[in-house]
Amino acid sequence: MKPPVGAYVVDTRTERIGVVMGHEGPYVQLRPFGGGREWDADPRAVRHATPEERLRAATAYANARSRGEVP
Repeated sequence: MKPPVGAYVVDTRTERIGVVMGHEGPYVQLRPFGGGREWDADPRAVRHATPEERLRAATAYANARSRGEVP
């Protein structure tokens, strides 16, 4: 699967939700929801995030931000 840039996906190897930032070589480059350090994921281990997963990630980020854990 080669998801488009900007898509919200789940890296099934780490169960992390990320935003597709690009494609480099055989990898999909993902950035965590809310920003942070990008990581490379195998495109065979990536699937589109469900609306519930996107909401959970957004809520977790908002909570961390309100606690001052992230900028």
